[in-house]
This record gives sequence, C-alpha cells and structure tokens, in this order.
Amino acid sequence: MKVLWFSHLVPYPQTGLGVLQRSYHLIRELARAHDVYLLAFVQRRIIKELLGDVDAGLETAREHLGQYCARVQFLPIPSERSRMGRSWLLARGLLGISPYTIRWLQSEQARTTAMQWNAAIDFDIVHFDTLSLAPYRDIFSRCATSLDHHNIESDMMLRRAASEKNPLKRGYLWQEGWRLQRYERRICPQFDLNITCSSLDTERLERVAPGTTIAEIPNGVDTEYFRPQGESEDPHSLVFAGNLSWYPNAAAMVFFAEKIWPLLKRALPAVTMNVIGANPPQRLQELAGRDKNFRVHGFVPDVRPLIARAALYVCPIMDGGGTKLKVLDALALEKAIVAHPVACEGIAVREGHDVVFARTPHEFVQRIVTLLGDSSRKRQLAANARSLATSVYSYAVIGRKLVWELERCRARHG
Repeated sequence: MKVLWFSHLVPYPQTGLGVLQRSYHLIRELARAHDVYLLAFVQRRIIKELLGDVDAGLETAREHLGQYCARVQFLPIPSERSRMGRSWLLARGLLGISPYTIRWLQSEQARTTAMQWNAAIDFDIVHFDTLSLAPYRDIFSRCATSLDHHNIESDMMLRRAASEKNPLKRGYLWQEGWRLQRYERRICPQFDLNITCSSLDTERLERVAPGTTIAEIPNGVDTEYFRPQGESEDPHSLVFAGNLSWYPNAAAMVFFAEKIWPLLKRALPAVTMNVIGANPPQRLQELAGRDKNFRVHGFVPDVRPLIARAALYVCPIMDGGGTKLKVLDALALEKAIVAHPVACEGIAVREGHDVVFARTPHEFVQRIVTLLGDSSRKRQLAANARSLATSVYSYAVIGRKLVWELERCRARHG
C-alpha cells in the first residue's frame, strides 16, 4: 500500500516528547510493510527545544525520516509567522464557526501541497495524525482515511476547564471543549477508521460520536532503548520526566512542589527530587534555587541515566487524555512507580502489582516513604513493570497491529 502520514508535527527526534515517540515508531514499523509518505507541519518551538537550531534540526530530521519514508515534506504553520498569530487565532476561535483546535493548522499552502500530492500519488490510505488535520480530509475523497486520537480532545479540554481556577480561562476552555465535542460528533464518523490509544479513550469517543469505527492502537515504548541500565540507585532519589510545556505535566510538578514536597521533606529530610523536561515553570526553578535537594534539569537529550539512578519514579499527573508515554518509559526502565490513577489511564497496570497509586499529598508521601523503606517490595514492583512493558507495549508488537488495522481499513473502503 501507499500510505500518506499527515502529521501535525515533525516526528523526530524519537525521544523527549511522548507524541514524537508514538509517531516516529509507528511510522518506522509501518514502513517495514508498506510505502510511507510523510507530510508534516513544523512546530518550530518543539524543534528548537529538542534540536537547538531549527533549520539544522529540520535537515537532520528530513535525512533521518527519509530512511523510512518514500517522500518527506515539511509545512510551515501560518500562526507562527508573527508574535500575535496565536493570539489572533484564539480570539477568532471565539467568534468563528470552528474552534481554535481546528483552526490552528489550516493553511492555503498546506492545502495546495496536499492537493498536489493527491494528484501525483495514488494513495491507498491517508492517515491524519490528529483531529486538527480533519479539515483536509475532503482533498482525499478517493482513498481510505484514518484519524488518530492521541487524546479525545473535547474530553481533555472539558476536564481541564473543570480544574481551572481563573474564571476567564475556565470560560474559554468550556466553550472550546463543547464546540470540539460537536465537531467530533460530526466529523469522526466520516473517517473510515478512528484510532484511539486505550479502551478508556474508545469509550469516550463512542459517547461523543456514536457509530464511529474505532480501533485501539496503544501507545508503546522502545523496550530496547528504554531498558535497565545496570546503574546503582540513590536510595533517597525520586524522578519525573516529561515536557513541561504540556499543561498536565507542568501542573503535576507544581502540585508536587507545592503540596507534596513540603510534607515529604518533613517525613524524609534526605529525599531528593529530579524534574526533567523542557520549559520548567518559574515556580519550580525558584524552588530549585532555594532547595538543593529539589533539582530542575530542563531538557535532557537522554533521560535514561537520571531515571536509572532514581529509587522511585513519581507521576502525579491528574489531567490530560491519552496514554502517558512517560509512564511506559519508566515501566520499561524497570522503575517502581508511584502515580495518580489518571497518569496510568489506558495502561494495563495493576495497582500494587506494577505500580502504586496515590491521590492526595498525604497518600503520595505515605506511599513514597513506605516504598523507599521496603527494598524487596520495590524490586518486585520494578520487575513486574519491565515485564508488562516488554510483553504488551513493545512497538514491534503494536506496529504489527497498526499495519493490520490499516490494511483492513483499506479493504473495507474498496
């Protein structure tokens, strides 16, 4: 088959951001069986954060992705051309028919390029890697189409609105969420296949858009890259890794710093916390400046050594949809994990077997202190975690399922 992978970002490098990991590895696995063509928007901020120089980073990405893809082309995002571009789009989202999430990737240049590709190449299936690309579906009317939901966007937006304290932000998020829900209800059934990351997101999409054809392709982990390092652990060290530009990650770490850390320090004065991720909030940096045991590392090209040296991985994420790839990375690295249940949504963990759950600051402190004092229990959790990652979430396994689902989708379309 000839498969066009239409992406909202350049799926490279394969580390540093969960969505990059998923897209990169699925493209690589799909390319083992079929011809993959990549058309991707350039989110310059992500390229700059992860690769430094944008132009050089894009050239590196093009060369690397060209190993798997028959053709690669990158597209600019119009709203990134000026400082006020995003603000203007947000304002138009209130006044226009389409919500901001559906507007931000609309571009005449992208539409023209997509039409040229469609005319020149006889695609069997076009895979749209996020809901924001759905407005381009009409270009590819003669072939099968699939739509990937990294999150159920309306559900994530409404959950975020429910926890927002600022009334103006809460109002904006509510209207965006409800408008997205109406859009999902209308547009998702028009695709031959919708792809979710978990059974929970499948349930959410079925409630929003009944009659939609859905297949679950879980997020995965490169179990060869993320494997136990054999390094000795610091017995009082905790770690979290995740891009802090993403609201749920930043909110989780601010919650940890302000609500959990003071209680934990009183219970265990020697404890240290390592926060890894680009764009750490100012509040975290200020705490790191006052407390040498609270360490903010920013972006780290290779998170494995820092995670390997930690005694526990702590993940207090309480927002956001989809599957948290940072949890899968920690499972594969054979780490004992203390997490909020929301952080493990969509992952087949068993509480007390692969992971320990905590919901309140006091529960986090109690679970952390208990595990740090029980090395036997901690080792068993870690071993179970690695076993789950290799048996269920290896990208080799998940990639084969994606290939099968896209082949079925193409066959159904005729």
